[in-house]
Amino acid sequence: MKRFSVRQTVLAGLFSALMAVFSQVALPLPGTGVPLTLQTFGVALCGFICGPLIGSCALGTYLLLGAVGIPVFSHFKGGVATFLGPTGGFLWGFLLLVFFCGLGGHCLRRPSGWLLSAFGLLLCHISGAFQYALISGIGLWPALLSVSIPFLFKDGICVVLAGGAASVLRRISALRL
Repeated sequence: MKRFSVRQTVLAGLFSALMAVFSQVALPLPGTGVPLTLQTFGVALCGFICGPLIGSCALGTYLLLGAVGIPVFSHFKGGVATFLGPTGGFLWGFLLLVFFCGLGGHCLRRPSGWLLSAFGLLLCHISGAFQYALISGIGLWPALLSVSIPFLFKDGICVVLAGGAASVLRRISALRL
């Protein structure tokens, strides 16, 4: 079993903390209870910089902190109930997003890197809409129309900006793992 280096461990801890900060930059929207946040940017940046394994560990740590009740989710929420609520599917989906951004992060100069990242974003949205549909008692299509499709453009821009930021950060520092 390969051990993480001190550098990788620190980077994972840093991104866990950054996710808590990005989650608090939230604009509540009426109706659905799904806020407009910078979480997608943070998750994608984590994947692009840390890669699929370290990025998943960083995001898993963030999710575990929230699960035990530390208020790291948007609007300072925490606890297992958040995972079981209407927006919990997006939290589960973030694991898919960080993993696929991590896979695509090493080849962003090719279309395949961006396609992997877009696939992760779509899986995240499907996961979120699916749980929202289950909890709200509506069909998947109405859930997609209310909590996913309106956010896809913003989230796509966040993924692209995170990829650009990761490329710049890699050039000016030694963040390659």
